[in-house]
Amino acid sequence: MNPVTIGELLLAARSQLAPVHDSARLDSELLLAHVLNRSRTWLYTWPEHRPAPAESEQFRQLVEQRQDGVPVAYLTGQCEFWSLTLEVNPATLIPRPETELLVEQALNHIPSGAALRIADLGTGTGAIALSIATERPECRIVAADRCPTALATARRNADRHGITNVSFRAGDWYQPLAGEQFDIILSNPPYIADGDPHLQQGDLRFEPPEALTSGCDGLDAIRTLINSGRNHLDPGGWLMIEHGFDQGSAITRLLRQSGYHSIQSYPDLAGHDRITAAQAV
Repeated sequence: MNPVTIGELLLAARSQLAPVHDSARLDSELLLAHVLNRSRTWLYTWPEHRPAPAESEQFRQLVEQRQDGVPVAYLTGQCEFWSLTLEVNPATLIPRPETELLVEQALNHIPSGAALRIADLGTGTGAIALSIATERPECRIVAADRCPTALATARRNADRHGITNVSFRAGDWYQPLAGEQFDIILSNPPYIADGDPHLQQGDLRFEPPEALTSGCDGLDAIRTLINSGRNHLDPGGWLMIEHGFDQGSAITRLLRQSGYHSIQSYPDLAGHDRITAAQAV
């Protein structure tokens, strides 16, 4: 039997994934492009190409895993964020498009050419730190994470893109910043409440729980970031936090109680407050 074509493989995969994933077409194309080490555009250009039997079998196995819910990013080992292709793995949270809003707002607070000191806490893949580093090469950035595997992933991502203005430190939240102060502190911390039913749905089932959940109301890590942040911010320095779509008012209240000022929230594309920033006295 002759090997099947790219077009036939994609059609079968879309039919298999469509009942469980709205992104069936995109998922199929990303997985096959990964197996063939080609671009999605190439797949469209050569739909009659017949992959080797081993390639077709590898693709079918990945489709089966995706059907079971494994995120495409974990199956391919990478994802796109900002202008970067980043390595991801089950020890790291998969960077979300919403987090690009945090990068965007941080850049709005960093004048071009400024040499600011910036910290990214809970860096994971390094997505936030590395994106800012590429846009503001004069800045010096500390990327910290308590997970050694995640931190090693972030280092590899920096090496992959030749980024040299980021240093990596192991430790929980402010622990690696002892005795230091910064112009901006950024974080996309865990902010889902323990036991939230969404944790048993979709990609969240496969991501590291410690990167997702934070106490009975999801705010434990954010309280730590807010309460200790003033010890590590220069006067007028900014604390900028990504949070859940319904947590903006609670975080604004926590910031006010801790003495921050100039509190600002920024909405995502759905109109929900997703980023909150505040200045230290």
